[in-house]
Amino acid sequence: MAVKRGGLGKGLDSLISLSDDLDLTPKKEEKSSAAEKPKEVIKEVVKEVVKEVKVHEPLMVKLREIEPNRDQPRKEFDKESLEELKDSIVQYGVLQPLVVVKKGKYYEIVAGERRWRAAKLAGLKEVPVIIKELSEREISEVSLIENIQRENLNPIDEAMAFRQLLDTYSLKQDEVATKVGKSRVYITNSTRLLRLPEKVREYVANGELSTGHAKVLLGVEDPAILENLAKDIVEHKLSVRDTEKLVKAALNPKKPKPEVKLDYVEHFALLQDKLTNRMGTKVEIKRKNNKAGKIEIAYFSNEELERILDIIGLTE
Repeated sequence: MAVKRGGLGKGLDSLISLSDDLDLTPKKEEKSSAAEKPKEVIKEVVKEVVKEVKVHEPLMVKLREIEPNRDQPRKEFDKESLEELKDSIVQYGVLQPLVVVKKGKYYEIVAGERRWRAAKLAGLKEVPVIIKELSEREISEVSLIENIQRENLNPIDEAMAFRQLLDTYSLKQDEVATKVGKSRVYITNSTRLLRLPEKVREYVANGELSTGHAKVLLGVEDPAILENLAKDIVEHKLSVRDTEKLVKAALNPKKPKPEVKLDYVEHFALLQDKLTNRMGTKVEIKRKNNKAGKIEIAYFSNEELERILDIIGLTE
């Protein structure tokens, strides 16, 4: 009697749930033969089926016999969140079993490392687990998908998880999207974050930069400029809108106005105009040659002469 199995990528519930679709009712054409069987034989059949199903029921396993999956995408666990889960476990116990596979003398976690860590903090000696028989690919896929679906990975760890699914198993973006319940555009935008320089990825992973900031910064190709912009954004706590303006200015710097070189005549004409404005009366520069000449300042009254002398600084 076959037990229906859920496929990967359909959520963790499909991984650990048991099928109750065991049909023990004889088909119409088989009723006559089944009715002739002793009830004890039917009971034995049911017993064997139940025995097969119970292989997937939770077992209590010592914490010291369980180890985390070294390839799982989440590298950091929020301490405050772990403490909250620990308090819940102290009060109610581990309500959802860990999913593990047997690896020689120990069990490797496929899903539930956060519960395992919190259980250790709570001082538990053993936890409930469901032991599965999975290939290395299935272990990796389930571990990645379980973490992604819980939606508590930081954007960079999530992007690395998507990249691992894409590269390790040569999946297409739409296939990854189907497995994790996201859109293809979401997968594309997420994996683009890995193009950022390491320091900028740290800002995003730590929450100092949002994915909105990161998407804007991706428009900058020069890594050095990009890192400097990211540093300014973090230090000044700029909004995404302000970041857009900053990046636009960096990509399209204002070009300095070219210096206008005047010819010789224009140069003296400009000087003459400046002197006229400064003195408040007519001023003429009369050149004898390129090196010599004279300046004539006109005045039309003694008062105006005094004013001009005062400007020049010759009055007592």
